[in-house]
Amino acid sequence: MKAAYIESFGTPDAFRFGELPTPTPQPGEVLVRVMAASVNPVDTYIRAGKVAMNAPMPYIPGCDLAGTVVAVGLGCTQYGIGDRVWGSNQGLLGRQGTTAEFASVGEQWLYPLPDGVEFSTAAALALVGITAHLGLFWRANLQPGETVLVNGGSGAVGLAVVQMAQAHGAKVIATAGHAAKAELLTRLGADAVVNYKTEDLAGSVENFTAGRGVDVLYDTVPPTDFDRSVEMMAPFGRIVVMAGRAARPTFPNGPFYTKNLSLFGFVMFAIPAERQRQCAVDMNRWMSSGELKPFIGKSFGLGGAADAHRLQEENTAGSTGTLTGKIVILPQS
Repeated sequence: MKAAYIESFGTPDAFRFGELPTPTPQPGEVLVRVMAASVNPVDTYIRAGKVAMNAPMPYIPGCDLAGTVVAVGLGCTQYGIGDRVWGSNQGLLGRQGTTAEFASVGEQWLYPLPDGVEFSTAAALALVGITAHLGLFWRANLQPGETVLVNGGSGAVGLAVVQMAQAHGAKVIATAGHAAKAELLTRLGADAVVNYKTEDLAGSVENFTAGRGVDVLYDTVPPTDFDRSVEMMAPFGRIVVMAGRAARPTFPNGPFYTKNLSLFGFVMFAIPAERQRQCAVDMNRWMSSGELKPFIGKSFGLGGAADAHRLQEENTAGSTGTLTGKIVILPQS
């Protein structure tokens, strides 16, 4: 099979494009013809060796995929040949990834792809959608009618948070740094969008909530100012963090506990498969109804994997602002 892979950790130039053996599904695994994959920041961290992760060489990066089942291993009962599926959690913890024509995937990490939902839609939403859902519903226990502030709303996770919160009947405030990204957030359902470069976020939150504050703050970017965050929270509010490995912000202990607040952190790939499957059930319903859709900023073939990682890094580490939404890789193109 054709694959984009590395033989040692390094820059995007470490990518090789060529032939690797097509994997044979082991017991409990399903062989998927990958029709679409996507690029996430964690994929670039692993490729660069910045996140310690067991990566068998040659190593195929990539967490997300969508495609069709072409073979099943012993003991598999959930899927048959020809089934459309999607999933995430590949390229992690010793598993090979998805930037290849085929991937052998444990059944527990796959979900049925509803009729009418495109492969690229599911692949682009896989990791970021599961992450958004875990934070909103498992960690923060979002309720209809509550108000959510999405810090970093125009990022891939942020866009998913906005749409899921709206679909669940919550009110949404989102931040963006550019007019075009603000327009996209409004189009996807945000009730209010604040330009963090030119507007007073705390003042905007106070006006929108009539001084009450937000029930949930979902930080999709590294938290830098917990004083401001706590100030914007309603009593019994919940703060969710899932970014910023090196962040060490000062924490306002007194205002935090006297407001009866809660702080939750999590990393998606450490969450058990069954919990993630609960996220996929809702995601399938919302993808089918059109309430959840990705914004795909750029697509590449397998031969463009290095350029795809380069673009992701420029926008994650370099904050160039040249990418909105997701990067998709199409292995069969």
